[in-house]
Amino acid sequence: MIANSTDPAVELTERTAVALRGWAPDGRVRSVEPLTGGTSSLTYVAALEGVPAGYERVVLKVAPPGLEPVRNRDVLRQARLMQVLDGVPGVRVPKVLFSDRGTPPARQPFVAMELVPGDCVEPVLVPRGTVPAGQVRARALDAARMLAHLHRADPKRTPLAVEPVVPPGAEIDRWTRAFTTVPEDLRTGYEAVEERLRATAPAAMMPVFTHGDYRLGNTLCDADSVNAVIDWEIWSLGDPRVDITWLTFFTDEAHHPASLSPEPTGMPGKAELIDAYQETRGERLPDLRWFEALTKYKESAATALLIKRGRKADHLTDMHIRMLPALPLLLSEAMDLLGRRAP
Repeated sequence: MIANSTDPAVELTERTAVALRGWAPDGRVRSVEPLTGGTSSLTYVAALEGVPAGYERVVLKVAPPGLEPVRNRDVLRQARLMQVLDGVPGVRVPKVLFSDRGTPPARQPFVAMELVPGDCVEPVLVPRGTVPAGQVRARALDAARMLAHLHRADPKRTPLAVEPVVPPGAEIDRWTRAFTTVPEDLRTGYEAVEERLRATAPAAMMPVFTHGDYRLGNTLCDADSVNAVIDWEIWSLGDPRVDITWLTFFTDEAHHPASLSPEPTGMPGKAELIDAYQETRGERLPDLRWFEALTKYKESAATALLIKRGRKADHLTDMHIRMLPALPLLLSEAMDLLGRRAP
C-alpha cells in the first residue's frame, strides 16, 4: 500500500481504481493528473482503460483537503443536481459516472464526470478577439435559451424537492454578511443599498433550479454552441431572476468593471438575451430592475471579499486593482436602479 504518500494524486489514484469498478468492472486507472480548477474544490483528469468508448479520460472533482465538504465544497451535492439535470430537454451538463463518499475531512469525497470538450471563456474578461464576435453572440443566445430550459425543470418532481428554498431576502442576507466582514474602505455605502433592497423587494417567483453564477465563463463551448454548463458549487432552489440578471451583467452594455477593454466582445445586448430567455421559457420575468440592483450589490460584496483575501495574502491581481474603484460605483448604480420606478 502507498496510501501514506504525501502526494494527494497517489491516494486519489488508488481510490479511483476502487470506485471505478462499480461503474466499469474491467476498468483500470492509468494516471491521475491535476487540472486547473476553481477555489472551492480540486480538479484532476484521470486516464482510464477498459472503460466504455469515449470515457478514456474523465474529470475528478475533489472536495478541498482539511475542510468539511459542506456548502460550495459539497461535491456530492453538486453531483446529485447534475444527475437530475442529465436528460432534461435543452440542458447539457457533464454526465456523472461514479463517486466516492470518502471519510471527510481525512479522505475527501470525489465525483468522476465525463470530460466535456470545449472552451471555457468569459468574453468580457479576456482580450478581445480571443473568441470571434460571431461565436460569442451565438454562444450567449444559446446560453440564455439553455437557462430557460433549466428554469423550466420542476424541482418538485425530483428528489431534490427537499432542498431549502433561497428567496430574494436570503440573497440580501448573504451579501450583507459578506460586507460586514471586509474593511471599511471596501464597503462604504452598503447599508443604504441594503435598506433600499429590503424596502422594495418584489414578490418571489416559484422556485427553480438556479446555478448562482450563470455566465459563459461557467460553460464549455464549441463553435456556436454550449456543450455543457459547469461549476455548480452554489446552486440552489431560488428565484430565476437571480440567474438571468447575472448573465446580463456580463454583456458589453453592462460595462463590467473587471472588463479588460471597452471594445465590444460580440455579446448580445441585455434586452436580446432576456427576450431569447422569455421566448424559450414561455413566461415573462417581472421586476428585473430590482434584481439588476441585487446583482450589483452581490458583485460589490463578492469583489470586496476577493480584495480582502488578496490583501491578506499580499497578492492583489490586476483584476483586483481594476475592481477596487468600482465597488462604490456598483453600490451607487444599484441605488439608482432601486430609486426609479419600473416602466
